[in-house]
Amino acid sequence: MQGNDEAWLAIRERAFRENQWFIPEFIDQAVSNIATRFLDTALLAEWAKDYQVSDKPALKTVGLVMAGNIPLVGFHDLLCVFISGHHAVIKLSSKDELLLRHLVAKLYEWEITVQDHISFAERLTGCEAYIATGSNNSGRYFDYYFGKYPHIIRRNRTSVAIIDGNETPEELAALASDIQLYFGLGCRNVTQLYVPEAYDFIPLLEALKPYGYFMDFHKYKHNFDYHLALLIMGNRYYMSNESVILTENVSPFSPVSQVHYQFYKDKASVIQTLQGNNDIQCIVGQGGVAFGTAQSPSLSDYADGVDTMAFLTGL
Repeated sequence: MQGNDEAWLAIRERAFRENQWFIPEFIDQAVSNIATRFLDTALLAEWAKDYQVSDKPALKTVGLVMAGNIPLVGFHDLLCVFISGHHAVIKLSSKDELLLRHLVAKLYEWEITVQDHISFAERLTGCEAYIATGSNNSGRYFDYYFGKYPHIIRRNRTSVAIIDGNETPEELAALASDIQLYFGLGCRNVTQLYVPEAYDFIPLLEALKPYGYFMDFHKYKHNFDYHLALLIMGNRYYMSNESVILTENVSPFSPVSQVHYQFYKDKASVIQTLQGNNDIQCIVGQGGVAFGTAQSPSLSDYADGVDTMAFLTGL
């Protein structure tokens, strides 16, 4: 994945052509995280120690419905099913059909028996358990079709950051990456900021300027122009550095190119409220995930806080 195999490089290029959100640097980012945080031998061994992984497991067929918001976002689910010894049947997202299929084909090439453990399907039927990731809307369909089987169903989530105005320039630069990596499309991207009253936004807007080149990508620029026009026509207050828009909004979900913020008086009460909010994937900043690491989850940073390996080993 980190090498220069011609077939792999061609697939990465094709993935970008077919989905313009998957720019090469973000594919590289996803690959780097998988290679260093998921596939390191020592980390894998330490992680697996915490679970009852049998040498001869009672195999189940587990259907995986994968999301396609960022490159290879479903890799962790596949890894969990593979390590737990079950058979994964994968329904790929139309937005991310190429990368994982190519990697699995490479596994087949190296070890033909992997075909007994990983396969693909356009429709998932006859599985004994399901892990499905999608929107709130698709989640209702997943409940209907998969609810009678053991399942994990994931819906829309996003991440927030709590800042106090004492952040260093380095911390603000790291926060900028938490906001802008993958164009902000991941559930671990920061889409809402909690700031103290009278907070000075200028240093943050400056820290976000290195991502001004996003305006060279028409999909991002279209979002920026559209949402800026809505704010102007609605006579709404906003701040911008000409590539990112900051606006006050209670919703933790913000559109691409826009970041919401809210003012707070008591940080502890904000943290307490957020910890009980099912829309929040992670809290970045003071007392939470370190700035700049939101998009570098470890093997045990399970989506929605549901331990996927415990679910699988308990089947």
